[in-house]
Amino acid sequence: MRNIPLIIICIICFISCKNDTLPKPKAYLSLTYPAKSYKSLTVQRPYTFNVLKSTTIKDESKNWLKIKYPNLKGSIDITYRPVENNLKELLTEAEKLVFKHTLKAEQIIPKDFVNPKKRVFGSLYEITGDAASHIQFHITDSTHNFIKGSLYFYAKPNYDSILPAVAYIKEDILQLIETLEWKN
Repeated sequence: MRNIPLIIICIICFISCKNDTLPKPKAYLSLTYPAKSYKSLTVQRPYTFNVLKSTTIKDESKNWLKIKYPNLKGSIDITYRPVENNLKELLTEAEKLVFKHTLKAEQIIPKDFVNPKKRVFGSLYEITGDAASHIQFHITDSTHNFIKGSLYFYAKPNYDSILPAVAYIKEDILQLIETLEWKN
C-alpha cells in the first residue's frame, strides 16, 4: 500500500512525456525603414554630396555638419579641415580616432575608396561590437580638403540591437562618399 503513490507518480511521469520538445524558431525584429530618396546638400560648404531626404542637417561652425536621423536616434558627424601641408597629420589623427575603439570593438573592417576623376580618396571603417561609433570614414582630395565622419547613436552601444540601423545608415554613408564633389 505504501508503494501505490510512488507507482502512480512513476506512471504519470512516463505517460506525460510522449511529445519531443522542439526548439523554438529564431525570431527576428520586424523593422521597417522608409524608402530611400536622396537630395543634394543644401548648405554652402567647400564640398557637396547627397543626403537622405528624411534626415535633418544641423549647420555647425568651421564647415562641419551633423546629419541627424531623428527616428533612429543617431547622427553622422562630419568634420572638415583644410589641407595645409598637414595631410599626414590629418590621416594619422583620423586613424587614431578609429583605433580608439579597439577596447570595445570585436573587429574593425577597413574599405578604401579611390575616384581619381572626382579627386576623392578615402577609407571607411566598419567597427563591430559595442563601440561608441560603428562607422567612421575619412575622405580627401589630398591637396586642399579633408573630411572625417563618424556614426553615433544616442543610446547604449548594444551592437546586436542597433545592427539593422547601422546597415541602413551605412548605405547613406556609401552614397555620401560616392556622390562627394569638391567645390575648389
